[in-house]
Amino acid sequence: MYSMLRPLLFSMAPESAHAFSLSALHYAPGFCFKKTKSKPIEAFGLQFPHAVGLAAGLDKNGEHLDALAKLGFSFIELGTVTARPQIGNPQPRLFRLPDAHAIINRMGFNNQGLDALVSHVKKARYKGILGINIGKNKDTPLEHAAEDYIQCLAKVYEHASYVTINISSPNTPDLRQLQQKEYFANLLSQIHTEQIKLSDKFQRHVPLVVKVSPDEDIETLKQMTEVILNYGIEGIIATNTTCSRTGVAHLPYAEETGGLSGRPVFDLSTQCLRLLKQYVGDAITLIGVGGIDSCETARAKLDAGASLIQVYTGLIYRGPGLVYELANGLQ
Repeated sequence: MYSMLRPLLFSMAPESAHAFSLSALHYAPGFCFKKTKSKPIEAFGLQFPHAVGLAAGLDKNGEHLDALAKLGFSFIELGTVTARPQIGNPQPRLFRLPDAHAIINRMGFNNQGLDALVSHVKKARYKGILGINIGKNKDTPLEHAAEDYIQCLAKVYEHASYVTINISSPNTPDLRQLQQKEYFANLLSQIHTEQIKLSDKFQRHVPLVVKVSPDEDIETLKQMTEVILNYGIEGIIATNTTCSRTGVAHLPYAEETGGLSGRPVFDLSTQCLRLLKQYVGDAITLIGVGGIDSCETARAKLDAGASLIQVYTGLIYRGPGLVYELANGLQ
């Protein structure tokens, strides 16, 4: 069915197609996943029904949580959400590169803010594993970034199964500087202290996950893993989008500013994942994302060290059936 719908969706502006698809999903029947043969996966104290989750970005505000649950994901990650609402970057800010099965986005953390997301989550019927991805507002200086993350963590803590710290989007100016040595340790120290307070308050431990960029050098990744291990962070998502245009430079829209996702980021993100596995071993759960659109690419992420995987751009090009295909094919 999706192969017939895709030409219609791709005839729309990308953001319009995105909004239309999510709205339509509310009226679609649920997909049957009773035949999924995958065994449950234990990761950071949670039991995932299978390995395939939804990456952040598709539902930034938690408005479509119950609709997305129909697709059979093992877990769903909402966001990125910021402490205060922000409109993001000017449109157009989302571009398809169909010949490469890729997307370039420079959305800029457009979202309705913390209060709206929490309100939507509280109204949802979804009872599965829920990740909430948090970031800083564009106008928050780097030296005060921890305040934004702490505010977000405190607000979403009781509603999340895990919380992702997004410091790797290329679409918020200087955000990736938070991955560097002069900021990273201090940021995680403050967030970790808040996590301990919240754990005591709610008598419930919510794991923290860091989402990293595929564009960092080996030394930066190594330094990051040392800090992550030191502060007991329990997961790493590898990776966010890339600023590289390797393999797509000849295509329309390739020169647009923003992060590239889809097939062209697969090798880079998998290489990053493999390096992280060397550095952390079995001490931390790794979640692989970037260019997954088949069982072959999903298996490559698992072979590189991931315990779980997430999809986004592959879902846009392959449709909802991709979730079922992966969940059943990763045996």
